[in-house]
This record gives sequence, C-alpha cells and structure tokens, in this order.
Amino acid sequence: MLTNPYAWIEESLATIHRADWYRSVQTIHGLPSATVLLEGQEVINFASNDYLGLAGDQRLIVAVAAAVQEYGTGSTGSRLLSGHRELHRDLEVAIASLKQTEDVVVFSSGYLANLGAIAALVGKRDLILSDQYNHSSLKNGAILSGATVIEYPHCDVATLLTRLHQQRQDYRRCLIVTDSVFSMDGDLCPLPALLELAEEFSCMLLIDEAHATGVLGTTGAGCVEHFGCTGRQIIQIGTLSKALGSLGGYVAGSTALIDFLRNRAPTWIYTTALSPADTAAALAAINIMQQEPQRRVQLWRNVNYLKQLLQQHLPNLKLLPSESPILCFQLPNATDALKVGHQLRCAGIFAPAIRPPTVTTSRIRLSVIATHQEGHLEKLVEVLCVINFDG
Repeated sequence: MLTNPYAWIEESLATIHRADWYRSVQTIHGLPSATVLLEGQEVINFASNDYLGLAGDQRLIVAVAAAVQEYGTGSTGSRLLSGHRELHRDLEVAIASLKQTEDVVVFSSGYLANLGAIAALVGKRDLILSDQYNHSSLKNGAILSGATVIEYPHCDVATLLTRLHQQRQDYRRCLIVTDSVFSMDGDLCPLPALLELAEEFSCMLLIDEAHATGVLGTTGAGCVEHFGCTGRQIIQIGTLSKALGSLGGYVAGSTALIDFLRNRAPTWIYTTALSPADTAAALAAINIMQQEPQRRVQLWRNVNYLKQLLQQHLPNLKLLPSESPILCFQLPNATDALKVGHQLRCAGIFAPAIRPPTVTTSRIRLSVIATHQEGHLEKLVEVLCVINFDG
C-alpha cells in the first residue's frame, strides 16, 4: 500500500515542537534603532547586529534612493553578464582599502561568499580543518566543496596541531576555516596561533569577519587588524549586513585569489549581482564609519559599561567569555531559555532565546550597539535582576 511521501514533514515538525526548538518570525515595525516596535510593543533592542547604528541612518537612505533613481531596483543579471555596475567596483575598492588587501570581490550575501569561496578553493583531494563552532555557511561550504572535513574543538590550537601532524601529508591542499568573532558566543579565534600553524604546514587560512568588520581594530577593519596581522596571507570573508547596515558579502585577499574566485566561485558566477541599493548603502556606511570613529568608541563604551553593570549586580549570571559586543548567558535547556526570553519581552527587552540546533547549549544572546543609551543598558540589568531564572 502506498504511503504519503510527505507525511514525515508533519512528524518532524511535531518533534521540533516537543523539543522547544520551533521557530517563527517576529515582526518589527519602523526603522532599525536601539528601540523598536515589536508587534505593537516598544522594546529595547538587544537582538540586532547593527553594531554601529547605521541601518537606519538617513545618509544611507539618501544614498539608496539616489542609486535606485540612477540604476533601478535590480541588477538584472550576474556580474559577468548584465549585472555589473560602477558602484560594485567602487564598493570593492573601498573594502580593499579598509582591509588593506590587494583586492576584493563582492557577493550577494555573506553566506554565498563562504559557500562559493570554500567550494572554489578546495575539492575532493583536499582537507578542511574547521572550528567546531563555525557558522553554518562555513560548515555547508566545506560540505559543498567535497573535501575531507575534520572539525577541531572550539579554539583548541593543540588539537589542531595534532590533526595537522596526523593528516596534512595525505592531502594536496589544506584549508583552515574559522569565524573571527563567534556569533553565538562572542569570543575571538586565536588568529596569530592559527596563522603560525597555517604557515608551518603550508595551509590556506580562511576567516569569517562577519561580526568583526566595523567593530574590531583601530580602524574597524576587523579581527585581522585587531591582532596586528594586516598584510599576512589570509582569506578574509565578511558581510555588509551587520555593522555596515546593508546586505551582501565579500572576500578580501590577494589579486590572484580574487581573480581566481571571479572565475571559479559558483555563487558569484551564477547569482544575480548585489542590488544597486544594497551596494550604495554599504559604500555610504564604509565612508561614515571611517569619518566617524566615535561610533566605534561609543560601541565599546556601551559594551564595557554593560559588562560592569552585570558583574556588579548579577555576579552569578553564567556569562560566556566574550571580547566582542555579543554577550551571552547560558540556561539549562531550551524551555528555560524561552521562559527567560518571554519574561524579558514582557518587561520591554528584546533579547530572544538561542536554542539547539543553532547552538549546543541554550542561552540568551545580548547584542550591544553604538546607539544604546546608558539608560537602555541599566534597564536591561534592572529587569534581569528580577527575572525568575528557575521558571
């Protein structure tokens, strides 16, 4: 007797519900800001990756409007066909200047940049060594490449060294892959040590600067600048959708690398080019970021103030180690995380629960931005002090 080939979907959804892993969208109204209207309720926003507060900046909006008037709403094709505009190259030059690399290629999203770059750089005869906590785009890019993938424990350089001794000689190429700022924890990769191993074992090193660009380093160039590794042989990937307030991704590196990716990265070759609006917004954001370093100064002032408040008033809160604007505290399970997230929301704080399979342990993720006022941070801590963490 024939069975319904789609029946498994409802069964799988039921399992997701039972585990408290079910997800649904929440509607935000108005411009991005430190406070937003969330389904009719004004809340202080600790869920945003808009680290410099640029996504609602009027100068970006004006740049977008001008680009749409000149170039229209869509790029109409891939960069190699009808999709390339002067704006795209202007943006690539601006990012290369910020990152101090020879060249840059812009993708239509950060996810596509990771998929395309990794799939182009390694194949079936090669090895990828990947941090256990890497972003989904890095992990799926590794799978797509067809290379042998070995994960090493999070930021564990000693185990990575052992894996290299054991495995490197058996493969043509080796690519070490890591986030620079881990988006669900807030800590940084041990970049100098990774670079030493990459050079010792003749490996390529690819880092995802998504949550570091605009945030870390004296000019906001990212984790590479933060660790004093500018100019070293590193494949730098990042996004335009966080501190730069737009959409899109990029790969920064040597002229040869970027030329190769333009000819071999499938997610660049076969995807419609980034829209004129997104391109113009990112370009405007880079200019503002460089002209207004006080935004980054204010961001770090907010991060440090919130850490100080949490240590003073909630010393028993299980904060994960962080060197970024991402602060997380762990909870025993998904159910507890949802309850705390709901209590925060009822008190006017938007800081949603993060649960498996996104992370291995449930938590509340707090994202600090430059436009938070001291009162916003104080209100968060005040609410946390009266939360019932036992349900």
